[in-house]
Amino acid sequence: MSAALALSSIERSYAKGRQYFEGIVSLLDSRKGGEMNLSELERELKTRGLELMRRLLQEHVDRRGPGLVVEPIVGADGVERLRIRPQERKVETVFGTIEERRAGYGQEGVESLHPLDAELNLPPERYSLEMRRLVALNVAKNSFDEAVETIDNATGGYIPKRQVEELAQRAARDFDAFYERRQSDPEENGPTVPLLVITVDGKGVVMHKADLREQTRKAAEKRKKKMGTRLSKGEKKNCKRMATVAAVYTIDTFERSPEDLIAEEGGSADKVKRPRPQQKRVWASLEKEPEQVIADAFDEAERRDPNPAKHWIALVDGNNTQIDILKRMAKARGVKLTIIVDIVHVIEYLWKAGRAFHPESGPELECWVRHRLLAVLHGKASLMAGGMRRSATLKGLDDKTREPVDTCARYLINKSPYLHYDHYLSQGFPIATGVIEGACRHLVKDRLEITGAKWRLPGAEAVLRLRALRASHDFDEYWAFHEACEYKRNHQDLYAGGVVARTSKAHTQSSRDHLKVIK
Repeated sequence: MSAALALSSIERSYAKGRQYFEGIVSLLDSRKGGEMNLSELERELKTRGLELMRRLLQEHVDRRGPGLVVEPIVGADGVERLRIRPQERKVETVFGTIEERRAGYGQEGVESLHPLDAELNLPPERYSLEMRRLVALNVAKNSFDEAVETIDNATGGYIPKRQVEELAQRAARDFDAFYERRQSDPEENGPTVPLLVITVDGKGVVMHKADLREQTRKAAEKRKKKMGTRLSKGEKKNCKRMATVAAVYTIDTFERSPEDLIAEEGGSADKVKRPRPQQKRVWASLEKEPEQVIADAFDEAERRDPNPAKHWIALVDGNNTQIDILKRMAKARGVKLTIIVDIVHVIEYLWKAGRAFHPESGPELECWVRHRLLAVLHGKASLMAGGMRRSATLKGLDDKTREPVDTCARYLINKSPYLHYDHYLSQGFPIATGVIEGACRHLVKDRLEITGAKWRLPGAEAVLRLRALRASHDFDEYWAFHEACEYKRNHQDLYAGGVVARTSKAHTQSSRDHLKVIK
């Protein structure tokens, strides 16, 4: 008899879902199903499969009861909630919309508490955390419009564009807390390599005027449009806010000679397996000032090497502000930091200077650049700067023609403390900023420079954070942390002592149906 009752109970559970599933099977066995091609079957099963999952989820939530509790409900405000009211809400899930019918514990003048919401870790707005996770992943990759379309096509739910933008900001809200928590965690065991690299750069993003930094906004307000339908030359200035991009990684040494590097540039060297960056973390911020982003980079580096045993290197493109901040912070933290100016920027200056002597592309120009690059790589940057200036004078170049020569010479002299490439190469240090250049392109340009895009600061910052999490392979770990933070914010912090009342599993569907207001 007991076995029969148990079987009867199982058959009754999820009855609507079972019935709907049988309908799917009947379709597959029907004449109509037999006439469908594979594509038609896939589309039909996807649609019906999502609806089946939605029905099963609805029945599961129904079976959990309204979330009644036995012990008193006391909020963080110290007020005991004595009134119980049945309340309903709709929840948008990846399978579609379900209804949650739960008990609300309240009292006059205070917010109600919902133990079932806490048990399910439901956010206060309509959209489930799993829907928010999909929003975060999609807006990190594509435009908001494409994110809406992808979610609409891939799930049984729907989120309008405005809500997608808002949910992206909420999804990224724990970014700083996530990495701050890591500061107390030791670096994960991994390959031990001798070099620790910090590298920073900047990338402009077109913003609404209200979200420009104060100095840029004032300059933009002074700008007068010459035509009503389009911008004239020079009128595109003062419309961007600079994002500071940072990366921290470890890497093995790779010793080379200047001649080896020249051969590599010319494509005549034998291919040697280069060491790859390890445990790379990249991120960018429009909100924070460069000094704060660089401070965060030092924090990340100190987490990896708390008792400096590695050789710390900073790779930059020559930006004086960044160099000054790096030097100041290294001194304040007692870190020996080798600052290296990117060799690629030096090469670009040399090419521009070379065209003052050899305007036409050809072997002569190439030979001129190669000769001076080799000298720079041997640590003779200042010598080359003086030499090219003398050459310009001897050739009688006018001021306009020799301008790139003087610019290159000034650059080499001003940056000479960071151009000791002979030493860097012999020690196996990296001398190019490819990692941060790639981060600028991937984190910022590929997403925030979509044609016609003009950003508000909160939305742009959220997208940068979500893209950084994916690029650093931290998204899954972050999302688990974020869901825990959401539980604390939305539920745990609302109860006295942070102890959420546990729901009683004894209450079944019948108790839900007869739930009345208790005064």
